Amino acid sequence: MLVSAKEMIQAAYAGHYAIGAFNTNNLEWTKAILQAAEEMRAPVIVQVSEGAGKYMAGFKNVADIVKNVMEFQKTSVPVALHLDHGTYAGCKACIEAGFSSIMFDGSSLPFDENIEKTKELVAICNEKGMSIEAEVGSIGGEEDGVVGLGECADPEECKTIADLGITMLAAGIGNIHGKYPEGWPGLRFDVLDAIKAKVGTMPLVLHGGSGIPDAMVQDAIRRGVSKINVNTECQLAFAEKTRAYIEAGKDIQGKGYDPRKLLAPGAQGIVDMVKYKIEVFGCAGKA
Repeated sequence: MLVSAKEMIQAAYAGHYAIGAFNTNNLEWTKAILQAAEEMRAPVIVQVSEGAGKYMAGFKNVADIVKNVMEFQKTSVPVALHLDHGTYAGCKACIEAGFSSIMFDGSSLPFDENIEKTKELVAICNEKGMSIEAEVGSIGGEEDGVVGLGECADPEECKTIADLGITMLAAGIGNIHGKYPEGWPGLRFDVLDAIKAKVGTMPLVLHGGSGIPDAMVQDAIRRGVSKINVNTECQLAFAEKTRAYIEAGKDIQGKGYDPRKLLAPGAQGIVDMVKYKIEVFGCAGKA
């Protein structure tokens, strides 16, 4: 059974650890994320972007896959199914599809429109017992065609959005999606501290969690970050293990071309990466 992310996020904030939010892209990803969380006894957020939702044949199918895998694998840790960087229409679609959490990314809209749409979605989520994440200041890099330059959020705008009754707040602090470039200056902890001073006990979300040094991530957690998104590092782990299998010629040995064999090393790579991140975030054993 899917749960709202609210309880696990609030427990993480109080306990000074963070919940891993891992993007799924298909059945293998979903199985791997849930397997790793179960083995680590960690609450987990399985999330999907709108682009990955289309790739997986729609949000209803995503919800069905996650719930069916949970049942088949006898998942007993808390699992939230979350929309990552949702448009207003995407959020409405995921609410209808049976997700337990959404993120409304109105950061590219005029601020007043971001406020109004966030307020409307907060009311719907409260009625349905769902958690909701909102964003101020675009996150750098590219996420499904939305490009951000890694700008830093305005602490006053963060307070305005936080006061709307959201569950958690994503705020740009110099973080980016995808691989971090050479010479990236690091997270802006001065901005994070200024935001924290304005939003009080509101749990914060770190997007672009792939590639940030572990010590920097743990410093962010100590400063109030309670949810960390990971996608690129799982993709890289999958690609590396799959490439090694093929380069070793294993796909042409016997029935090594069988997708169940061909994809198994990559899937294990995802399991290993998720377990590693759970350790870094401090949420192992918190289920």
